[in-house]
Amino acid sequence: MNTAEILKKVRQIEIKTGRLVSETFSGQYQSVFKGRGIEFSEVREYVPGDDIRSIDWNVTARASKPFVKRYIEERELTLMILCDVSASQSFGSGEKPKSEAAAELAAMFAFSALKNSDKTGLLLFTDKPELYIPPRKGKNHSLRIIRELLAYTPKNRGTDVALALRTANRVMKRRGIIILISDFNSPDYAREARLTARRHDLIPVVITDRFEKALPAAKALLVSEPLEGGPVFTADLSSPAFRRGYEAAAAARRTALEALLRSAGADWIDIDPALPVYGPVIKFFRQRRRTFRPL
Repeated sequence: MNTAEILKKVRQIEIKTGRLVSETFSGQYQSVFKGRGIEFSEVREYVPGDDIRSIDWNVTARASKPFVKRYIEERELTLMILCDVSASQSFGSGEKPKSEAAAELAAMFAFSALKNSDKTGLLLFTDKPELYIPPRKGKNHSLRIIRELLAYTPKNRGTDVALALRTANRVMKRRGIIILISDFNSPDYAREARLTARRHDLIPVVITDRFEKALPAAKALLVSEPLEGGPVFTADLSSPAFRRGYEAAAAARRTALEALLRSAGADWIDIDPALPVYGPVIKFFRQRRRTFRPL
């Protein structure tokens, strides 16, 4: 996309996502991602009706009259979006590639954080960290995140989820929320997933194109070069045996992925880029509300 097309797409995502956030996601986001608890604010003079358990006895003794401690909810959170921009993200069997679905998802979370006065940061990664935008607040900052997701040209083609998680853990000093968007076609990252899920609220978002699960039947021979390297892929779409083998291999990879995420204690979201991305997120929010765990 050229600059004008990118800006037009950013605007389209802003309008579409902003409406959904205002109507649905903002309240869901706040109810699921609460702050770290309460923190001390100040002491003030006791007034009738105050809970006597909140009396600050040290200040009361010095002032010779009762004072109570006041606390406020520590609401502000940091949301870090880790987005896979490897070559496989450019694939899409429908109207949009996986990368565009990722941009819509990131926008939804970024605008929900903005609505709740939380900071949002971005880490784009391949098999190397490619671009890091430190967490900040503000609408322009959120729009920049969407723009980078749509316009950034990666320097590398592979995927290294483990390195992305290590990078996020290094830059995030306090506990926060990590939205990890990828197809998870990456070398082993089980250890990093477990460590990250203990330090932060890790939400993997698994983007899988339907052709990555099953191939269509057709009288054709498909020959393609893998986007992230490796041997040339040849598929006889007219062969039921080949298609069954392909589906079995995809199902085995999926089973292994779910086992890994489950062992890390992470709740994940499944996205098909050919379908609206918002339904699965609403479902996720509703499930999380039933099993809420505060940060």
